[in-house]
Amino acid sequence: MERSGQDRRSAVGVWVGNLPRPLAFLNRFSITRYLLASIVSLAFDVALFMVLVAFAFDPGWASAAGYTAGIIVHWLISSSFVFPGKAKTGSALQLQRLGFIGTAVLGLGITVSIVSWLTDLGTLPVIAKGAAVFVSFFAVYLTRKFGVFR
Repeated sequence: MERSGQDRRSAVGVWVGNLPRPLAFLNRFSITRYLLASIVSLAFDVALFMVLVAFAFDPGWASAAGYTAGIIVHWLISSSFVFPGKAKTGSALQLQRLGFIGTAVLGLGITVSIVSWLTDLGTLPVIAKGAAVFVSFFAVYLTRKFGVFR
């Protein structure tokens, strides 16, 4: 039995849908929901990245570990809040998860490449991470919107 989009919404999705009118605008577009999810995920990502860099880990490896933590958080948020009603069931859900992981690997590759390249050129790790976040955000959002959660 296929459930409606409303039935599949998480408690967070329902809560955001009931925000006062000025704030409900944030819920109208998937890009704004995606941006909010990305900010939360990025907080996990950067926190782990900075801790690892402070403990003298290689910035490239630290960015990979942080990005991986962010991926997990982002799946939890994206599947219930960013793209409500788009989560699949059964075998289609497994394919959707694989697509999400595939886009995460794309973003991970972009992030690690940019951080490693820029830090090799002498850029501060946090600046390199910021550049990588910017590029990765748009590349991954577009592939998820038009591929994974279409």
